[in-house]
Amino acid sequence: MTNEQRTEQIIKKYGFDFTNISKEEIIDLLQKEIADYQPGSSEYLRVLCGYLFCLGDISDVPLLEKAKYSINMDVGCMIDSEWIDSLKNGGISSQYIRSRQEIIDDFVLYYKDFQAEEEGLE
Repeated sequence: MTNEQRTEQIIKKYGFDFTNISKEEIIDLLQKEIADYQPGSSEYLRVLCGYLFCLGDISDVPLLEKAKYSINMDVGCMIDSEWIDSLKNGGISSQYIRSRQEIIDDFVLYYKDFQAEEEGLE
């Protein structure tokens, strides 16, 4: 299964009703992906980090930072630092950070129609 297919699968499984998504499952999936990173899995890591941001709080910052900074530059660029900054400041809008709800809305907008490319087109 490709990175994009895994991303599409996770979106279909969890959707965007964040009140009904298990934060513990997302953390487990993210920790497994960090521990067994497969080249090319940046989109999958990104969606997991996005879910954790949408579900999370300041206690999740170290895991998001580990995902962003411990694998490689490509992965680091895919994971929005605004997610980390927003969790650190309690989701309050500031000069450099949008409100938590605005960031969540953009995450949903980006992924709501996500579809994996067919194999062989990557």
